[in-house]
Amino acid sequence: MAPNPAIPHTRKHPGPGRIRRSVTTAVAGLTAVGLLSACGYGSQRDSQANAAPAAATASGTKLSADTVKIGYFPNLTHGTALVGIRDGFFQKELGATRIRTQTFNAGPSEIEALNAGSIDIGWIGPSPAINGYTKSNGQSLRIIGGSASGGVRLVVNPERIKSLDDLGGKRIATPQLGNTQDVALLNYLAGKGYKVDPQTGGGDVSVVRTDNKVTPDAYKSGSIDGAWVPEPTASKLITLGARELLNEKSLWPDDKFVITNIIVSQKFLKEHPDVVEAVLRGSVNANAYIKADPDKAKADANAQLKTDAGSSLDAAVLDPAWQDIDFVDDPLAGTLQAEADHAVTAGLLKKPDLAGIYDLTLLNKVLKEKGRPAVADAGLGAR
Repeated sequence: MAPNPAIPHTRKHPGPGRIRRSVTTAVAGLTAVGLLSACGYGSQRDSQANAAPAAATASGTKLSADTVKIGYFPNLTHGTALVGIRDGFFQKELGATRIRTQTFNAGPSEIEALNAGSIDIGWIGPSPAINGYTKSNGQSLRIIGGSASGGVRLVVNPERIKSLDDLGGKRIATPQLGNTQDVALLNYLAGKGYKVDPQTGGGDVSVVRTDNKVTPDAYKSGSIDGAWVPEPTASKLITLGARELLNEKSLWPDDKFVITNIIVSQKFLKEHPDVVEAVLRGSVNANAYIKADPDKAKADANAQLKTDAGSSLDAAVLDPAWQDIDFVDDPLAGTLQAEADHAVTAGLLKKPDLAGIYDLTLLNKVLKEKGRPAVADAGLGAR
């Protein structure tokens, strides 16, 4: 995908009535499969294939595949992939096995590419990962690692909304009907006692589905009073005078919830586990670099955004947005299950069977080599 990167596409446990951010959704009259195809970023369905990155050259020993095809969004929440490509972390581990990249604007098109064999491994949000898994009856993909947590905020016009008690009668934007932020807002409002029709967005609070590309203009025009959106859209709105009313991190244990995972086609995992392991090792190394030198990593990610999408982010948007995202190796499997469970409890989702969606064997092998503890699959691992 090649969108404008300035507008993304891609804890305490909440008590009763508090929001649990749903990775999937379905509204009245729609099946889980129907809306789960919505990407968590509210972007259009398109993609762009790219040649192997200039930042790294394939050399050394070739692994079991000549080429590995990697997909991701040119989006800050896919910062691990941006940095891993830009700084050669993946290519270093892959040796003479070459990388081909493909960027996407939305989860459905990335899942389609994975199913078609156009990509082998991808960085993607939880909602399309669940949809791809359930639509294929558990045959298409596995989640093999984590990448990012957080990076979602409710920001509002401070002249119209002073506190969380002032949402009644207001117009709050989300990126897309049925996307993860949309469901998060619906669940939060329900917990506050507001009644909203999930299909139309009408009710005590108006939920306005607005593409992230136009949300800033909608805010400037006064047609919305606030937005529950991912980064960097939230930071962009703040530069326009909005203020943060709620950071979704505060609703989760340890301020962590999944927003980006790493997936692989089951066929590729079975045939080329050495290649998958190399990519995971590169991902872990990229995340370590991000933590060790966040300013340099931020600049590298921004440079890759310009390469992939033709423009980069201004510092006023980039800096706070990058700071709000946590780059993690743990896929936070427990939060994936919690998100789905609470969508079911809210009556928004037919319960999906997620058994077997994770295979963390290779990730835990890499972590063990580095003297780090294993991460858990919340009972959803492949058997």
